[in-house]
Amino acid sequence: MKVIQKIGVALVVLICFGSCKNQNQNQNGKLQVVTTTTMITDLAKQIGGEAIEVKGLMGAGVDPHLYKASAGDVTKLTQADVVFYNGLHLEGKLVDVFEKMQQQTNTVALSQAIDKKKLIGSEYFASNFDPHIWFNIGYWKLITQQLTKELCSLDPDNQKLFKKNEERYLAQLDELEQQIKTKIATLPKDKRILVTAHDAFNYFGEAYGFQVVGLQGLSTATEAGVQDVQNLAQFIIDKRVKAIFIESSVPKRTIEALQKAVQAEGFEVAIGGTLYSDALGNPGTSEGNYLGMFTYNVNTIVDALK
Repeated sequence: MKVIQKIGVALVVLICFGSCKNQNQNQNGKLQVVTTTTMITDLAKQIGGEAIEVKGLMGAGVDPHLYKASAGDVTKLTQADVVFYNGLHLEGKLVDVFEKMQQQTNTVALSQAIDKKKLIGSEYFASNFDPHIWFNIGYWKLITQQLTKELCSLDPDNQKLFKKNEERYLAQLDELEQQIKTKIATLPKDKRILVTAHDAFNYFGEAYGFQVVGLQGLSTATEAGVQDVQNLAQFIIDKRVKAIFIESSVPKRTIEALQKAVQAEGFEVAIGGTLYSDALGNPGTSEGNYLGMFTYNVNTIVDALK
């Protein structure tokens, strides 16, 4: 049955791309950009500004590991001049769709901006790499440059605008990196242990000196078992970890179960707050953009672990 459903979706996509592409051109003359995750949507808007029209597939709190394309998404994709996505099998259930699209629409995996030798290996994804690359600001700068390059190629008339926005945004990323390093420096090194629902923060840990432990592994599609909870509970007790963290795109019950397991052994661990991992916060909030999300996460982590 699942095979039949997959074939059905593929046929719908192919039919749409073959017959609808030229009928759905936007009349405002702007480059039509479709993005997957909220981080990429924010980045495209930062660089493209008013010169492009951006349509994001995923909203706040959406888990890209489990996301499936809807009929509305297919419509957005058929109208796109370019589709920007993370790659490295972050959007696992959309991979087949993107592969079918390549003959009709530009699809750009922004992860290609990073040398694979610098990526963290992972057995949980078909790419064999951890896809949560946005948690290293240095890597996000490379992705910013890659997206800008693609926009300049597709819309050379607005190249000056794109390059100006890129320069401004890269300067903001430089400032962000200095601010978070200053904040992290206030936390003793032996307290830099980050326990979350799944391993979304390995690039963050590698870049900024944290030991990162996730209950569910790298993909939220991987369920944590009783033994996983017990093992991590003992780790928290042994390391005297003060706080553990919920993630906005992952059900909080797993971390609550972990907290109870720790408490059952006579040790108190607090839930230090909710971190934004695979998606940004709600539009219009400070956490609704990459800069604000990163600042919020670091402040939440450091303040809870002090």
